[in-house]
Amino acid sequence: MNNNAWDESVHGPVVESVAVEPGMQRVVTPVTRRAFMRGGAMAVVGTAAIPTFLTRSVMAQATEAQARGKKLVVIFQRGAADGLNVVVPYREPSYYQYRPNIGIPQNAVIDLDGFFGLHPAMAALKPLWDQKHLAIVHASGSPDPSRSHFDAQDFMESGTPGFKATQDGWLNRALQAEDLACPECAHTPFRAVALGSEVPRTLEGRIQAVALNNIRDFGVQSSSAAAGFAAMYDESTDAVLHGTGQETFEAVKMLKAADPTKYTPAAGAEYPGGPFGNSLKQIAQLLKANLGVEAAFADIGGWDTHQNQGNVEGQLAGRLREFSAGLAAFWTDMGDQAGDIVLVTMSEFGRTCRQNGTGGTDHGHANVMFALGGPVEGGKVYGRWPGLAPEQLYEGRDLAITTDFRQVLAEAAYKTLGARKLEVVFPQSGLQRRNFLNILQV
Repeated sequence: MNNNAWDESVHGPVVESVAVEPGMQRVVTPVTRRAFMRGGAMAVVGTAAIPTFLTRSVMAQATEAQARGKKLVVIFQRGAADGLNVVVPYREPSYYQYRPNIGIPQNAVIDLDGFFGLHPAMAALKPLWDQKHLAIVHASGSPDPSRSHFDAQDFMESGTPGFKATQDGWLNRALQAEDLACPECAHTPFRAVALGSEVPRTLEGRIQAVALNNIRDFGVQSSSAAAGFAAMYDESTDAVLHGTGQETFEAVKMLKAADPTKYTPAAGAEYPGGPFGNSLKQIAQLLKANLGVEAAFADIGGWDTHQNQGNVEGQLAGRLREFSAGLAAFWTDMGDQAGDIVLVTMSEFGRTCRQNGTGGTDHGHANVMFALGGPVEGGKVYGRWPGLAPEQLYEGRDLAITTDFRQVLAEAAYKTLGARKLEVVFPQSGLQRRNFLNILQV
């Protein structure tokens, strides 16, 4: 049986998605003021003034969206993280031959399975591994040979390695594929959210996404760079679309009234200082507010370690400590809701096996990905390990790729968002369900 075949008896007819969400015209179960306040949206808003539209639109849809299933959070490590020092193959003799000064000593590695171990700065993630909420995919990455940060990031965010003409991002297409699988499902204005000053390449496309640096200074940007969010609606001659826009602006006003300093994370959730920790804290804040977020995106830079990379301590260790502490705090903060969340990480490519003359590493090929969440079958390193012997290296210098990054993302989109048509999410990839590594429970 073709897992990608569209069976109308199961999924219903394919319906072209339009800008007006079907849910805006559907009859939904009313949400009372009391239920709304108890349900959590006021935890973000922090105000007793509730626009009347919320009880008939946003929260009604959010309740429906929440009942549908899980949320997908994507983290991009910009700059090409050194996967070999992130998840260390400490039983590989060649590893220490290539890295006499920057290799992580065996007695410092946090052992995972007797062959791989975490960098010691990542101790915050070890409990999640032990609890089987964290999985690792090593020797993963983009099959495109580019060593350009710009091109490689673009290819991974578009989900079409080697093709520069792709207009939209893979995560936006995953939401489009979700609409094809469930054309009657309703969505809120906060369906896709990015933490940052602009909508990232990953979320560009036909599905509307919003970007924010800070809830307190909330500003909305369209995923279309040609027009502002307000202009897009004000210029519409469609009364229904215009009404949808007005309700969106009311929702924006609610978020603008929020003060992140008044948000209290769950007990034990200690976010690191800086933009990354703040981004994850605000994603948690939005998710816990039950505003209908289905996909969220954040990034963390500083991984381009050409010089003075360090080993147990140093430049890379600092990045890893912040990265790990952020993920662990996010998991703790989400509490019971963490069971409905899948978080995946990616970086444009790895780094050379051999250290260079300035105590760093140069642009490489394969890397490592993490998957964190309640549905994750964790406590395991997935993918085939290609080895680090000289004859096993890609182009004689890099860790070879044995898992296409799209296999991991496709499984996350399929099992989390319900994006059944994988050819929509990753066109011309030939991916089917049988290509999944089965990192996530069905």
